[in-house]
Amino acid sequence: MSHSPPPGAPKARIPGPQQPPPPYPRIAAGLWRRCLGGGLALWVPAAWVTYETRNSMLLPTLILLGSFLVPVAFVLWAYERHGRDLGVSAILGCFLAGGTLGVLGASLTESYPLHPAPQILLGVGLVEEAAKLGALVFVLRRQPAVRGLRAGLALGAAVGFGFAALESAGHAVHAVLAGEGTDLRALLETEVLRGLLTPFGHGLWTAIAGGVLLSRRRLNGYFRVSAPAVGTLLGVSLLHALWDSTHGVAVWVVARLTGTEAGSRLFAPGYLVRSSAEQEHLFTLFSVGGLALVALAGIGWARSLAHRDSSW
Repeated sequence: MSHSPPPGAPKARIPGPQQPPPPYPRIAAGLWRRCLGGGLALWVPAAWVTYETRNSMLLPTLILLGSFLVPVAFVLWAYERHGRDLGVSAILGCFLAGGTLGVLGASLTESYPLHPAPQILLGVGLVEEAAKLGALVFVLRRQPAVRGLRAGLALGAAVGFGFAALESAGHAVHAVLAGEGTDLRALLETEVLRGLLTPFGHGLWTAIAGGVLLSRRRLNGYFRVSAPAVGTLLGVSLLHALWDSTHGVAVWVVARLTGTEAGSRLFAPGYLVRSSAEQEHLFTLFSVGGLALVALAGIGWARSLAHRDSSW
């Protein structure tokens, strides 16, 4: 027997469909700062405990935390500022899959022993930048709607920082295993140096190349091999080669200025023979100054691209 509600009583609401969840999780503003600060707060005691106890079980934690901290923080910054409409899945896919594919592609093409020389460094830069750009294309091959300069800058940076994180981990492992025993000091120096330089290297170069490539992507999802895209690839490869050659160039310049023979050829990672305090100061000045000039060139290039997009 059914009972009808009395006249004037509010009608019972029939439960309807709930509000659909957002297509991707929201990330609170300023997360990249908390990630960077929290990561440093974890890395410093991990480094101290590892150095004091010499416990090799802590090496993977120290290497992974030190290698991924800065790249992850900058990917979060890129997502927060320019990539919210792209979604977390695209950013993570480019960072993890794109970075891994870029490292694998570069490793396969650089497997032959090469002697340092200007053309070789330029070739290495071209191979690595092409591998990262190819990884970006592979990850986005089934996402035809992802296009435009803004998307290319954000996702290209994600691929580049994923590449940088894995490459830094490889260099850290090499620093540990290069000597006869476990060289923790070399590991810590490598992680600190590469962490400071990470924002101005792979992530920046791939962001520039990815921005130009996706700005000319067709509506049907096909990528165009246009003259601007090829020229940008060659340009960032040149920045890459100049970045890698700053050490050797600094050695050569100091040797020329002080009338001393260098321990190796131009562009090679050598050192001055019997260097004095003055030569060491000059070497630091020219090597750091060279890196700063290359970094400023890359930053200026990326900013000029960003200013062309009226949506920024």
